[in-house]
Amino acid sequence: MTSPIEAIRLPDPYPYYATLTAERPFTYDETVGAWVASDAAAVTAALRSGALRVRPPAEPVPAGIVGTPAGEVFGSLVRMTDGDLQQRLKGVVVEALGRADTTAAAALAARLTRASLAASPDPRLTELMFGVPARVVAGLCGLDAGADEEAARLIGDFVQCIPASATAAQQQAAARAAAGLQELMGPRLAAAEAGNGLLHDLVRAAQRADWPDTAALLANAVGFLSQTYDATAGLIGNVLVALARGEAVPPGDDGLAQLAREVVRHDAPIQNTRRFAAEPFRHGDAEVAPGQTVLLLLAAANRDPAANPDPHAFRPGRAEPAVFTFGAAAHRCPGEDLAVAIAAAVAAELLGSGWDPATLPARPDYRPSPNARIPHL
Repeated sequence: MTSPIEAIRLPDPYPYYATLTAERPFTYDETVGAWVASDAAAVTAALRSGALRVRPPAEPVPAGIVGTPAGEVFGSLVRMTDGDLQQRLKGVVVEALGRADTTAAAALAARLTRASLAASPDPRLTELMFGVPARVVAGLCGLDAGADEEAARLIGDFVQCIPASATAAQQQAAARAAAGLQELMGPRLAAAEAGNGLLHDLVRAAQRADWPDTAALLANAVGFLSQTYDATAGLIGNVLVALARGEAVPPGDDGLAQLAREVVRHDAPIQNTRRFAAEPFRHGDAEVAPGQTVLLLLAAANRDPAANPDPHAFRPGRAEPAVFTFGAAAHRCPGEDLAVAIAAAVAAELLGSGWDPATLPARPDYRPSPNARIPHL
């Protein structure tokens, strides 16, 4: 029997999600030990509720990384914290990312993709999915001349500490990686005011907000990389799978960007997220008690017919689609435009090189993950 977690790896999880949305939009699931929100109304209510937190109130930082560099970074990430200070810092991060040069990001993604294609007769798709986005963001942060490759390697180790399923070995590797990332990015952040790019924008936004904590800024500079890692890898992979299934690229210069934005909704790279009740939370007739967990099926809400007409049709260029993939309210991810720009640039270079999407399976296997839908390609 399929569970809401196992569905991520199905070739087509969406009929299962549709059944949940129609029949059990908000219910307790014994198999995952959590309440499951699947329709747009329940997911929206949970995302916007002040009673729900992004981390268990009793464990704001995973126990296995407390007191390590990974714990220092994790405990200051705006995506992993709540409260007034989080909102103030989130404003700084959002302002900085809002100034990110997506044109420059796309150009760098294209250059890195071309270099990868030139180095191998067969496209190294895993490298393009994971390495290119991380190196692009590293480049926007001023890391180059090999430091961008080191940052991409380190962030791959760091993100292993984020899932609840992380092993002790993964947490130890994440601690070492966090220390390495702090060493790489710390000097760039300290000198960023006089420069340009993403770290410059972060420092200037912090100054305008009178935010004095440079350690938290450094943690969220690392967060720029970690936010990119699985999510953009999944987006690139799912864009390529959409092309393999025969989805047409809309005409125009932004055709691949339009296609990528519909992939964000139709085959979400991040399928779910969790919230933890600090106070009672009611939705309809159900009440979530403090200490309980809510699993939000973002991918199911994207396909809710109450939110998007004809939701199972792949239709780039939808007018104002309801998209839950990047969250909402206090924890909405501000990196959507950057992710789309990178994914579209990678796909454009592949297609321009003569790569044929038909060489991919239309129904690939998917990587083990509690929340990300990333195909093995």
